Amino acid sequence: MDADGWFHTGDIGILTPEGALKIVDRKKNIFKLSQGEYIAVEKLEATFKKAAMVEQVWVYGNSFKSSLVAVVVPLPAALKAWAKENGLPASASPAELCRDPRCAQWALDALTAVGKADKLKGFELVKAVHVEPEAFSVEADLLTPSFKYKRPQLQKRYQKEIDAMYKALPA
Repeated sequence: MDADGWFHTGDIGILTPEGALKIVDRKKNIFKLSQGEYIAVEKLEATFKKAAMVEQVWVYGNSFKSSLVAVVVPLPAALKAWAKENGLPASASPAELCRDPRCAQWALDALTAVGKADKLKGFELVKAVHVEPEAFSVEADLLTPSFKYKRPQLQKRYQKEIDAMYKALPA
C-alpha cells in the first residue's frame, strides 16, 4: 500500500454512485487521440462485443490519429445470415464474404448502434472496420493463454489494414 492508502495495481477504476470501486480498464491499455481525448480501449471493446454479430473485436487508435478503427471477427452464424439477407451465394467462403465492402459497413453499423446505445462519446465510436474471418487465437500469437489481446502483435498483424482504413477516412 502506498502512503496515500491506495494499492497501485495498474488498473483504472471509477467510484460508483454507491461508493464502490469498479475496475474499468488497465492503465497500460489507455491512450490519447490526436485531439487529446483519452481512450479506455478495453471498456470500448466490452461495449462493442455486445453487438449480436460480434465474436471478437479489437479497437485501435493512436496519438497521431483523431479517430478509432477496429478489426471485427463476426460470429459464423451471423455472417451466414447476413450473406443470405444480402443475396450472396451460400457457397461463398467466410473470407469472400468478409472482403465484401457491404460486410464492413454491416459491422460498422452494428458497432455504432451498440456504442450509441451505451452512450459512448463520438470520439469513442469507431469510424472504420476491417472484417476478419479468422478468430484471434493463442496459436496465432494474438491472444495470451488467458485469452487477453496481445495488442502489439495484433497491430503488427493488421498494420496494412489499419493503414488502409485510415487512408479511406475523410481527412
